[in-house]
This record gives sequence, structure tokens and C-alpha cells, in this order.
Amino acid sequence: MELEKLFCEIDDFCVIFEENFKSKVIASQKQKRERKSQLCLSEIMTIIIYFHHSNYRNFKSYYQENLLKHFQKEFPCLVSYNRFVELIHQALMPLMLYLNSRKGNISGISFIDSTSIPICHPKRAKRNKVFRGLSGWGKSSVAWYFGFKLHLIINDQGELLAFQVTPGNTDDRVPVPTLTQNLWVNLFGDKGYISKKLWSELWSNNIKLITPFKKNMNNKLLELWEKLMLRKRSLIETVNDQLKNISQIVHSRHRSVKNFMVNLLAGLIAYTFQQKKPSLKLDKNEAENLPALLV
Repeated sequence: MELEKLFCEIDDFCVIFEENFKSKVIASQKQKRERKSQLCLSEIMTIIIYFHHSNYRNFKSYYQENLLKHFQKEFPCLVSYNRFVELIHQALMPLMLYLNSRKGNISGISFIDSTSIPICHPKRAKRNKVFRGLSGWGKSSVAWYFGFKLHLIINDQGELLAFQVTPGNTDDRVPVPTLTQNLWVNLFGDKGYISKKLWSELWSNNIKLITPFKKNMNNKLLELWEKLMLRKRSLIETVNDQLKNISQIVHSRHRSVKNFMVNLLAGLIAYTFQQKKPSLKLDKNEAENLPALLV
């Protein structure tokens, strides 16, 4: 990711955002003292997003050991680390809107999955005050965790189409109707999305939910290309892996809910800037079995 290109794109967005925001904000009668920041909004957003491509696992080390020492030319008005942490919450709404502008195109083939976002060690769950009443216990394929779930829908090119964060104890099927509101696709998921009610609801909205069968289910006829696509569900698992290991959407050092959301949104945005995303690679025989409308 080129820093200059990233900043230019974000700055163009911020110009439009700030104009619209100022024109619609409701003035408060109470006078509030607002300390003016030396960094502009686009610089704050760029620094947060660029962290997820810096190979640093810790934002504090990234800021103090990398930015303050080597990026004074690019950011001449850099503030101290503690001051920057105070400014982070300003980027929450702009990051959310900017991520929506970075979504991919609907291609006819989409994959859905969820991934765990633990917020602390399970033994410290009862002592966690930051996310009290918001997070919950969930179970991944590996172990129990305390935190949230990130639900994702991607297209065949690995581009993000929809996302939602829920407590860790949320059933994978619950957020699906909300996630698919603006989609019209063949949606492939794992066995966790099997539900007659959900299938019927999505079908009425021109979405076909395709999942593997359980052993005790009556086999339904699937087209050959649908069976091929079910084998490609590892695509979205690869995306989840990159969000956690290339981007840093998971760590246990959050001290506020806003900073947690800022870090998550920035990680998703950083992923959209990857030049080579995981994508559906079909050989000649597989491509021939796809419906003509999807090729």
C-alpha cells in the first residue's frame, strides 16, 4: 500500500464528508471547549489505516517507533502518542462511511461466514468492564472465547459486500437478513446457516442460500456448479485469516468501545486496499459448468 496514494484518496473523501457534515450538524446551545488538533482528519484516518499494513502488531510501537522517528516528513504536525489516542474517536463515523464506499460489486456469487473477535483472555472475562453488556461468550472451531463475531459477505473476487458485528453468542443465521438487504445473489455458506425459515425469507428476496447437507437431512438436488462452489467456501476463510494476520483486527488492549470499532473498521478498509485479494480461481472444466450469466 502506497502511503501517498492512500492519503490522497482519503483526503478527497474527507473534503466531501466535512462539507456535508458541517451543513447538517445541529448546533448545541451549550458552549464546549474544543481543543484544535494539529492533525487534520484525513491524516488521522491515514495513520490508523496504514497501521494495518505496517507489520506491527502493536499500535503504540507502530506510532512511537515508526511514525515519530521515520515519518516526520510525511506528517510534519505529528502529536504525541497519548494525544493521538485522544483524537482517534473523531475518525469513527468517517471510517464507517468510507468503508461503505469501498465495498465491491455484486457478481452473482457470494460467500458468507463469521469469525471470532476475542477481546480478552477467557479467564479475565468477568473482570472486563470496557465491553460489559456488549460482548458475549462464543465458540469457534478451536475453543470458547469472550468477545464478538464479525459476519462477512464477499464476492468471488474477495471484495467485501457486507459486514456486521454482533456479540459472540449470536447465532450465525440471525444477522443474515440484514446483511443481504441490498444483494441478489447465490449465497454460499456452511452448515451453520441451514434453516428452512431463513432459506424461504431469502428466496422471497431473490437470494438463493446454498449450504452443504447434514447427515440426517433429505438430499436435495444441487446443480453441478453449485456443488463446485460449495468446495470453494475456503475463500472467505482465507479473507478472515488475512484480516487477523495481515490486518490487526484482533487484540486484547482496547480501552474503549470507540477505539475497538475504529481499529476494526480501519482493518477492513486496509484489506480493501490489498492489490492481490483471495479470489475464486476456476480451472477450465469448472468454468464450463458455471451458468452463462455468472461467467
